[in-house]
Amino acid sequence: MDLQVLRSFQAVAEGLTVTEAAAEARITQPALSRALRRLEEEVGAELLQRVGRVLRPTSAGRVFKEYVDAALDSYDRGRRAVAEVVDPDTGLVSLAFLHTLGTWLVPRLVTGFREDFPRVRFELHQHGEMGLVQHLLDATADLMITSGDPDHPLITWRRLLVEPLWLAVPTGHRLARRGRVRLAEVAGEPFILLKPGYGLRSVTESLCREAGFAPRVAFEGEEVHTLRGLVAAGLGVSLIPSSPDTAATPDFPIRYLEITDVHGARDIGIAWLTGRTLPPASRRFIDHALRATAEAADGHW
Repeated sequence: MDLQVLRSFQAVAEGLTVTEAAAEARITQPALSRALRRLEEEVGAELLQRVGRVLRPTSAGRVFKEYVDAALDSYDRGRRAVAEVVDPDTGLVSLAFLHTLGTWLVPRLVTGFREDFPRVRFELHQHGEMGLVQHLLDATADLMITSGDPDHPLITWRRLLVEPLWLAVPTGHRLARRGRVRLAEVAGEPFILLKPGYGLRSVTESLCREAGFAPRVAFEGEEVHTLRGLVAAGLGVSLIPSSPDTAATPDFPIRYLEITDVHGARDIGIAWLTGRTLPPASRRFIDHALRATAEAADGHW
């Protein structure tokens, strides 16, 4: 059984036409069609069936694809590991991270790491918390940086830092001239929140409960950038990770206020699959992230 045939089967099962998959494999379309038929003969079942102009996996094909995905992923990771043993200063770090961390933490960590290992490459994925966990479980990322311990039996998590959360209000808000407020002071106001399933949504709801109320939801978004924009438009308030000295701009006329009655913060950590043997570059990145954030906490970043 040829690995390239398995990759072509994988590609067709995921939606490519046989012609497109053949072009990727640099063979002719008839040659790939014959190879796929031989694969079905070896497996002993019809794996693909024509639906209109394209091929779709059969029920047997969907089952077989799960094992093909795992086998190809294992093979690719094995090649990476061997390459890094042969040349330990190279390699690939496959990292998934929260959208909000792409503006400051991830760039800092990647830049510092590449100063020591300039030939290491990065494969980066952005997502919400639920999507990040799936990246690890699907083996499409080796590491993830996210908020809070995912509390998953297959995942190991280590805290990197505690990130402050601030109450974002429009510059014309009744509290905007103050630097510190109690979260309870906005109990009756509309809140701009991320959708359920995002970590920041859970943290916000938990802090509001601690302050004695449930947030009145005015809008549910998928990115913190959207929350900022809607707060700036005067549609509500929001708990947002941001620096307290962030200045209001014409595009984002927002004031960030320190919360005093509850501990407005969230844990940021790095995680990986407990049972997976990580490539050397990924293990080095974990060490670097833990060391760099510890130094930052001591004022050396």
